[in-house]
Amino acid sequence: MQLEQKGGTRPGARSSHAITVVGQKAYAFGGEFKPRLPVDNKLFVFDLNDLTWSVADAAGDIPPPRVGVTMASIGATIYVFGGRDTTHKELNELYSFDTSTNKWTLLSTGDSGPAHRSYHSVTTDDRRVYVFGGCGNAGRLNDVWAYDVVDQVWIKFPVPGENCKGRGGPGLVVAQGKIWVVYGFGGVELDDVHFFDPVGENWVQVETSGEKPTARSVFSTVEIGKYIFIYGGEVDPSDLGHLGAGKFTGDVYALDTQELVWKRCEDGSESANHPGARGWCAYAAAQRDGKEGLLVYGGNSDSNDRLGDIFFFAPP
Repeated sequence: MQLEQKGGTRPGARSSHAITVVGQKAYAFGGEFKPRLPVDNKLFVFDLNDLTWSVADAAGDIPPPRVGVTMASIGATIYVFGGRDTTHKELNELYSFDTSTNKWTLLSTGDSGPAHRSYHSVTTDDRRVYVFGGCGNAGRLNDVWAYDVVDQVWIKFPVPGENCKGRGGPGLVVAQGKIWVVYGFGGVELDDVHFFDPVGENWVQVETSGEKPTARSVFSTVEIGKYIFIYGGEVDPSDLGHLGAGKFTGDVYALDTQELVWKRCEDGSESANHPGARGWCAYAAAQRDGKEGLLVYGGNSDSNDRLGDIFFFAPP
C-alpha cells in the first residue's frame, strides 16, 4: 500500500539513498536526483504513525553528502557506512547516529575496517552490523565484515570462493543465524544464492528451486522469519551504466531459507497501490498495524526519473 506523505520538510525524489527504522520512525539519508550527484546530507525523519516528515536537528560528526550509501540500526542507534562523495570517490567511514540525542559520531575510518566502497549491502543482528560487497577502488568486492557495536571493533570474515563473485547491489540478510547473499550485479545480473555461517566461518552456495526470480540487482530485501523477500530491481542494465536507466521489474518473491524454495507472492501488482517496476530504492524492515513488512521509499524508474513515493508491503 502507498503511504500518504502529509507534510513537513520532505526529502523528495531520489535514488541510491538509504533508510532504516527505529521504533515507528524511518530515517532517510543520502542519494541522488541527478546521476552521481549527491543531493544533501540532511537526516530526514518520517513518522510511520502520523505520516509526516521532519529533519533531525543533528549535531556532531555529520557525514558529508553521498550516494550508494547504506544504513542499518541496532536498538536506538543508526549506523551509516560507505558510499560515494561529490567527486565520485569511494568512502569507508562508519558513522553512528544516536536517535535519543541526535548526535553523529565518526566511529572508524582509514585502514581500521572494510575498504572504500559504494553500492554495497548491510544487515544486522542484535549485536553486529554486517557489510558485504559493493564497488571498490579496484572493482567489485565479495568480502564480508562485521562491526561489533558492543566491543566497537571490526571483524573480518573469510572471503568466499570464486563462485560468489564480487558484486554490487546484492540482497543481504541475516536469517536462521546465517548471512545470506542473494543475487546482485557482477558485470552481468546474477541469480545465485550463498550464505555465510559466522559460527563455522564457512561459505555455502545453495541450489534453490521453485518459482525462481530472474537475475537482478539493486532490489529491495527484507527478512521475516525464515523467509527472504525481494521486491523489484534491475533485470537488464543500461548501456549508459549508472547514467541511464536499465530495465526494472516490480514483482515480489519469497525464499524459504529452510526448504530453499522460491515462491512468487501475490502483491496486488494490478492495483494503484503497487509501486510498480523500480530499483535503486531505499528500503527497510518496518511494522504497521501489527504486521511486519518491507518499507520502500523512492528509487529509479524505467524512464530514468527519480521517485519520491513511499510504500509498505506486508506479506499475506
